[in-house]
Amino acid sequence: MNGVDQATMEMAGRYFDLFVNRLAYTMQSHKPNGNGKHYYYRPRNDRRLSLETVREHLNGQLTIGIYALNPRTQRSKWVAIDADYENALDDLLKLQWELRQDGVEGALEKSRRGAHLWIFADKPLLARHCRIYIYNLALRLKVPVKGGSGLAEGIEIFPRQDQLEPHEFGNGIRGPLGVHRATGKRYWFYGADYHLEAQLSYLERLRRITEAEMGRFITGLEMPEEFRRKPKIELPPYDPTRREFRILDHVRPTRKRSGNYWTQCPSCAEQGRDQGGDNLAISVADPRKYKCWAGCTKEMIRAALGHPIRVRRQVQNEFSVSNAR
Repeated sequence: MNGVDQATMEMAGRYFDLFVNRLAYTMQSHKPNGNGKHYYYRPRNDRRLSLETVREHLNGQLTIGIYALNPRTQRSKWVAIDADYENALDDLLKLQWELRQDGVEGALEKSRRGAHLWIFADKPLLARHCRIYIYNLALRLKVPVKGGSGLAEGIEIFPRQDQLEPHEFGNGIRGPLGVHRATGKRYWFYGADYHLEAQLSYLERLRRITEAEMGRFITGLEMPEEFRRKPKIELPPYDPTRREFRILDHVRPTRKRSGNYWTQCPSCAEQGRDQGGDNLAISVADPRKYKCWAGCTKEMIRAALGHPIRVRRQVQNEFSVSNAR
């Protein structure tokens, strides 16, 4: 960056007002790991996000990841729609146009593989309401949502959860206007000149959703069935001698870190993704617990391995119902 476009503390404060909803954050590693990826990690001692750190982010000295959802309030200042698949930009433009019909201005940001669409709130809105609004909008426009109907590709919506426990962080997203460590590039918002002052001024001019408006948008709507959170299943203590599906019989971990094995996600691989081979995390202590960090569901992973999860069908007759009681 040249000296003219160096971020000031005043700019950092304006950025803070736009994007920071909680002081927890992550940082993108400066050096790639063995697979060539620049990972995000939480700073030591859970250091809180400061204006100085935001200024360094804007000046390209480091890159932060930010969280949408504040667990103290279950609210978010913004909604971000992330799309990085073929024709993703077309879907985001479709969403942006439809949002405009509701009087909602969305800011479109370039990204490494696609784009992000950002929507801002006048005051932090309940995450649950934001998610009901966007998921129903995507369903109406037939925009694919990752994980819905078994899809491995589609938009991802932040906040990713309706609510969090006090100790939880949820899912972070790269803070806008920083420099991506892998490419060395800054990804700007469309609609304003490509320098920091113009970008911040553009974002500040956008009309923001009020709580009353959001209430009108979601009147009569619920979260679509396929995207509702599944009840948490309490597993019995892990018994390695018990005969059951074992994912480690079907995948080979490439590394071990933070109490997990990491390897290529079979579902991502089917879609030609996860070339780095580390989207799938498997608990070392209990290998029954595994998660694809790109959003593939357990059902998708099992199906890709040729071992689909069998659905237990209830026999709907008087005998089975009476015995169930």
